[in-house]
Amino acid sequence: MLVFFRLWARLWLVGILCLSFSVNAQTPLIQLPPVQLALIEGMSGPFANTGEAVLRNLVWAVERVNARGGVATQEGKRRLVLNRYDSKGQSEEALTSLRSAIDSGAQFVLQGNSSANAAVLVDAIQKHNEREPQKRVLFLNYAAVDPALTQEKCNFWHFRFDAHADMRMAALMQVLKQDTKLKSVYLIGQDYSFGQSVLREAKVQLEKLRPDIQIAGDELHPMGRVKDFLPYAAKIRASGAQAVITGNWGNDLSFLVKAAKDVGYEGKFYTFYGNALGAPAAMGDAGVGKVLAVAEWMPNVPGAESVKFYQSFKQRFVKPSEDYLHLRMQLMVEALAQSIEKAGQTEPMAVALQLENAEVSMAGQRGKMRAMDHQFQQPMVVAMMAKQGGPDVLFDVEGSGYGFKVIRQFKAQELELPSVCKMNRPHF
Repeated sequence: MLVFFRLWARLWLVGILCLSFSVNAQTPLIQLPPVQLALIEGMSGPFANTGEAVLRNLVWAVERVNARGGVATQEGKRRLVLNRYDSKGQSEEALTSLRSAIDSGAQFVLQGNSSANAAVLVDAIQKHNEREPQKRVLFLNYAAVDPALTQEKCNFWHFRFDAHADMRMAALMQVLKQDTKLKSVYLIGQDYSFGQSVLREAKVQLEKLRPDIQIAGDELHPMGRVKDFLPYAAKIRASGAQAVITGNWGNDLSFLVKAAKDVGYEGKFYTFYGNALGAPAAMGDAGVGKVLAVAEWMPNVPGAESVKFYQSFKQRFVKPSEDYLHLRMQLMVEALAQSIEKAGQTEPMAVALQLENAEVSMAGQRGKMRAMDHQFQQPMVVAMMAKQGGPDVLFDVEGSGYGFKVIRQFKAQELELPSVCKMNRPHF
């Protein structure tokens, strides 16, 4: 009887263990919390359209990472989640958004539209990380291109994935210097750090590359507050300038080029951002063969990989008004994902040490972060506005019927400029 009881007890115990194993095997693992990315951008106000364009780009980038299961860490796979905060384009609102994002658990802050806001965020993040090292954050910059941010104001916690203004200007000037008929230009820009740096560098490079060109006008205007650019366009036309050089973006650019068309100005526009957000439609035929733009990538960059990349975006966002794709933003999110996986964790210090040497590729293009100043190095293109059609202009912009034909491609090393950065690195 005792032997029978012991046998029964053993069988009962084995059954319980088997049942327990079976239940545990079928019970899904507890999902790890997502990695929080905080987009701090102007989603309302005069530049809301640029903020929405950024949001679409980053949503698409995050979706691609999550489609492959998220990022692998030592704890397991974690998905990315993008939370947006409306700065209304104002520095104080950006700071308020930063505090809210940190309180909500964000470890990575993304911003770009406005170098003034970027500078404020860099300073605030530096102070926060020193004060609360257990809640550090990294700043990923996709569009704030004031050179100072990776030059004299470089910061360990800040990484820039766009070419800065001097790099963009260098690309434009390599094209401009070949235009032997050009004898006078008008400089106009937004009156803040970025706009000022564009005009300053334009003068430096004109003196170096084309000292024969006369500067017919040099003007700054309030940022985001001018609704009627006709007086500015009239002055440009009256100056006799054969071309305009501008770093204007958003409505400050589209309103300017539309006003130039309305007053009958027939000169060229050498722009940083003339390839989208209403500018091509505003110029119409008047911009064909006259408006140039510089970027890290454009839809008509030659190559099957580039075409496939753009078509994938168009399948995700089908409305013509949603047509504004930035390759650098896709590379930025891929670099972050890569760095988290190499670090095996999301702690910002550990990720930063990997991000300093990140090298990523997409759509046939490869980019690499420069560790000395956290300035991303990547190829650039300059393109000329043209009517859609033919092998060189397969794609138009925002359904306008006008696209941009690539006329010059630069390797990353051709535009790599020296840095005066003396980075204060935190103690490890």
